[in-house]
Amino acid sequence: MALSVNQGFDLFLQQLTPTVGEREAKARHRRSVETSLQAAAFGVSLFRETGSFTHGTGVRGYCDVDLLASIKAGRPNSSDTALGWVKSALQASFPSTEVVIRRPTVQVRFTGGAETWEVLPAFLTFRGGDTSVYDIPGAAGGWMDTAPTAHLAYVNEVNQRPVAAGGAKKLARLVKAWKYYNRVPVSSFYLEMRAAQYMADEPNFIAVWDICGLLEKLDGHQLAGMNDPKNKAGRFAACSSDATRREALSKLRTGAIRARKALDAHQKDDQATAFTYLSLLFGGRFPSVS
Repeated sequence: MALSVNQGFDLFLQQLTPTVGEREAKARHRRSVETSLQAAAFGVSLFRETGSFTHGTGVRGYCDVDLLASIKAGRPNSSDTALGWVKSALQASFPSTEVVIRRPTVQVRFTGGAETWEVLPAFLTFRGGDTSVYDIPGAAGGWMDTAPTAHLAYVNEVNQRPVAAGGAKKLARLVKAWKYYNRVPVSSFYLEMRAAQYMADEPNFIAVWDICGLLEKLDGHQLAGMNDPKNKAGRFAACSSDATRREALSKLRTGAIRARKALDAHQKDDQATAFTYLSLLFGGRFPSVS
């Protein structure tokens, strides 16, 4: 029996969800990473998992574990210094493992990168009142602020709205899959927050409509920086440089066109054409029509 477009999205979302085994494998090295940093001269007062695993928006095969390390030492003037501290500590503990700086984090690539931890050096500030706000390295240099618990709360609040229950996280997973399968150099966090912002104004979640609407909206404002919806931190940048932004915008334009053609075909009950464009949109990974 041939799949409908809606059934195709249901199956696709199931396929995108990380497996229990993947989650367990990613968590395997947490204790050793924490021990390494706790023993370092700069000290760590708190570890907090952030990112797609914690938010429930990860894509199977593309979920690194993000670990925010709240550092006890005073914040240096240069974020490069803080990244260097973390890299040196991890290299000393894991001499046979690749450890590299990939702003804004330090990556520890266990088993050849199959299990990658991304460690984010953070310095607690007092700007957020009762919400923890941290200074972290900026994607392109310098410092930026972040409020991870407030941002997670925002995604959860939108996701739990009765009229579109689960829609924010499903849409975030879909737009991240588009990013990964097309190698679009845009921040996953930015996409997740934009997906939640988009769904906050939608009466319900219909995947074929909403992935098109989100991509067209992103294309319309040209991946502009996003104000923090919780007013706890600064603006979120989409890309790390002008060069990556130009590449991302080119791929976004293509993605928005394909999503629109898929939606138009769906509305005309031309399922074969809709599936063709959805396959193009998601790098050949979308389920087959039959």
